[in-house]
Amino acid sequence: MIIFDRSERISWIRIFLMRRGGVLSRIWLRVLMATLFACLVTAIFHYHLFDEIEELQQWLNQDLKLTLTPLPFQLIGLALSIFLGFRNNSSYDRFWEGRKLWGRMINITRTLTRQIFSLIDPAQAIDDPDEALETKARIRRELVYHLVAYVHAFRHHLRDEKDFPDSAPFLPEATHAQLRDEPNGPIWLLHAMGERLHDAWLDGWVNVYHLSMLEQSLTTITDIQGGCERIKKTPIPFAYTILMHRIVGIYCFALPLGIYDTVGLLTPIVVLFISYSFFALDAIGDEIEEPFGYDDNDLSLGAFTTMLEIECRTRLGDDDLPEPAQPVNHVLS
Repeated sequence: MIIFDRSERISWIRIFLMRRGGVLSRIWLRVLMATLFACLVTAIFHYHLFDEIEELQQWLNQDLKLTLTPLPFQLIGLALSIFLGFRNNSSYDRFWEGRKLWGRMINITRTLTRQIFSLIDPAQAIDDPDEALETKARIRRELVYHLVAYVHAFRHHLRDEKDFPDSAPFLPEATHAQLRDEPNGPIWLLHAMGERLHDAWLDGWVNVYHLSMLEQSLTTITDIQGGCERIKKTPIPFAYTILMHRIVGIYCFALPLGIYDTVGLLTPIVVLFISYSFFALDAIGDEIEEPFGYDDNDLSLGAFTTMLEIECRTRLGDDDLPEPAQPVNHVLS
């Protein structure tokens, strides 16, 4: 995600000249090809490079009454703008829903951490104060570490990274090995946390009413993960994407044939700006459709999970905390 310091004044010229965050690196070849084709068409019509083309044009216009005017391109361009706007709105809805789900994930992680500290009390079942205090510290650390391991594993899961390296420091080696072997590692971690809370209830460390609150928090996390997986595994129908790509491509390459009589030698420049606009809108829709990856405009999941790790481990009193994620060239991943 592109991040700027709010105290930093950003000029219009600076934004205009920025390379990061835009989609020019993805579309420059398409725009260049469309512009070069417009240059070729302009040269052919302006310098009459092929007499046969002029004869063919006269035959089409006079005998078959076929002419190519700017009107079809105006109508198609208007419809294409509406279609691209609708598709980009659909892609942005997916992006914004993903951000809201991760906002809920941040809140419920904080809530569950607080519940672990306030609702689990081994002193209810252990008479020895020292043993109860030691047990309380151990169970808190175990559950909070499982929760930190979960949020890191969930980030890797959404990005199709199977080894879960950031979860390893917070889990026993055998548990981390089991996590890597599971088809859905984050869900397995939630099951393990649920079983541990149930064992704590059986040991008399958790009140039965408090157990239901803890279980509800785990259920909420499961619902959030399901919502993110729905976004990831249900893209915009591919037939719609193909249709947009084809219409945009055909329109941009056919455009010089319809506007040369109107703009003349300026045809390549007009095609350059119009093709950049349409190809860029098409590429933006593709980029934000799946918001959990590493593109410049995707969600900064790494920053979210690092922040949660810092907050959760601070409650435990850990000293070796990671540094908060910082943007690199204004990109926070």
